[in-house]
Amino acid sequence: MYSYLISVKYIHLLFLFLISLFPALVYSDSVSKPSISIIIDDLGYRQKEDLLALSLPGPVAYAILPHAPYTKKMVSIASKNGKEILLHQPMQAYKNNELLGPGALTLNMTHKEFVKTLEKNMSSVSNIIGVNNHMGSLLTRHPGHMQWLMNVIKENEYIYVDSLTSTSSVAWEIAEKNKIPFLSRDIFLDNKKDLDYITSKFYELIEIAKKEGTALAIAHPHFNTIEILKKFLDDIDKYGVKLVSIKTLVEIKNQ
Repeated sequence: MYSYLISVKYIHLLFLFLISLFPALVYSDSVSKPSISIIIDDLGYRQKEDLLALSLPGPVAYAILPHAPYTKKMVSIASKNGKEILLHQPMQAYKNNELLGPGALTLNMTHKEFVKTLEKNMSSVSNIIGVNNHMGSLLTRHPGHMQWLMNVIKENEYIYVDSLTSTSSVAWEIAEKNKIPFLSRDIFLDNKKDLDYITSKFYELIEIAKKEGTALAIAHPHFNTIEILKKFLDDIDKYGVKLVSIKTLVEIKNQ
């Protein structure tokens, strides 16, 4: 009996020693559940929808367009509610560039014009943790202009989130080269606005997270989107994933 107690004691001490060497062996919610993050894009133009989006529970992040009619109001509310804010930076696309809005970055800009525009946009959307692209299917393919962008982001110690509007985006390559915290969109939730489609895309988001460990979704302040997200996020635990902030998702992916 005495030798048995000694054996148990040594096993217990060995277990504690292993935990001290490998903290990840201690199971916690942070490692036992896959992680999802959600960014709501395009805030600044539709006050009613934007306000509904800002009422979503949990650490949902918000990408706000510069110089829009309700930019400052949405920044103020998001900040008061402790939400993460990104500058939703307009960038030149292959088509529909009339939808970019003010503050767009384009390929015909000089370096000085590019940086001045970007810095002005950053000043208009205060309290940001980073930048993601609005449109940009053309500009995000160009290493030179993306390097200009990353220089400013690195100087301000921001995160860059690639909305991945082009499969030929070089954002990841340039961000990695410059050691900039980086995320890339895994899924758009509401390319179609009907309830069934958005619901199916949310389940797809969950499946990606369970397969890969993490998943990042981008959505927009549409009424149906907000309705579906509120339904899921109010009871997110039962889907086997946890909702985390953008900063936390970056940390998880860096581990």
